[in-house]
Amino acid sequence: MTFPRTRRATVRPSPVFFAVLAAAVGGGALAWQAAPRSTTAGVGVFLLVVAGWVVTVCLHEFGHAYTAWRYGDHEVAARGYLTLNPLKYSHPVLSIGLPVLFIALGGIGLPGGAVNLRTDLLPPRAVRRITLAGPAVNALAAAGLLAAIRLFGDAGTHPAFWWGLSFLAFLQVMATVLNLIPIPGLDGYAALEPSLSPRTRHSLDQFKALGMLLLIGLLFVPSVNRVFFDAIYALFELSGVPGVWAQYGNYLLRFWQ
Repeated sequence: MTFPRTRRATVRPSPVFFAVLAAAVGGGALAWQAAPRSTTAGVGVFLLVVAGWVVTVCLHEFGHAYTAWRYGDHEVAARGYLTLNPLKYSHPVLSIGLPVLFIALGGIGLPGGAVNLRTDLLPPRAVRRITLAGPAVNALAAAGLLAAIRLFGDAGTHPAFWWGLSFLAFLQVMATVLNLIPIPGLDGYAALEPSLSPRTRHSLDQFKALGMLLLIGLLFVPSVNRVFFDAIYALFELSGVPGVWAQYGNYLLRFWQ
């Protein structure tokens, strides 16, 4: 089920999105000129990473919404999902506030954002494409950031900036993996859901609201946490960027400590 390419969605990025993007750019500029391990560097990295994370959450949800629009769910435009405005999500505090809190306190890039889409009348192939469009954005963001760092990054000059950008890239790798875990409520499950029997889907529907809580609980199990972070660092370092750069960026982000 596809539509002519001549049809265009009403894509109008909101002032809120541009404000968040400006905060990320401003944070990057602060980190660029700051001395390593200074408070200024920490504030710059905090803005770069947190605002940069919110930008990618907006793009992640836009990926879902725009793909759904292409398959006929034009309600996404009326709901404001094509404006990249994080305030249009179902639960802005839980969708943005909670993931930002976990980044600031524990360096964990939880899946964020929530948009309501009409996929019940679409064929399974369309549902999978809509579902996987979000994680694909995170994967592309990770690849783009890591490529830039690998090509231009230099810990000898502007180290705070490169460390902060490395941590943002690390969070994108983590978000890609977390989103693809087949737990009800996450994109990984939603991609598999069309292949499940109606009875199985009905049985698992009740757990969708608990999926995020289950994920958080698992990440706080020491053995699971250790294995998970080791795996994310291993994926991250396939790019050739040292994992310690992301660790330094995580350290600088928590400048208040």
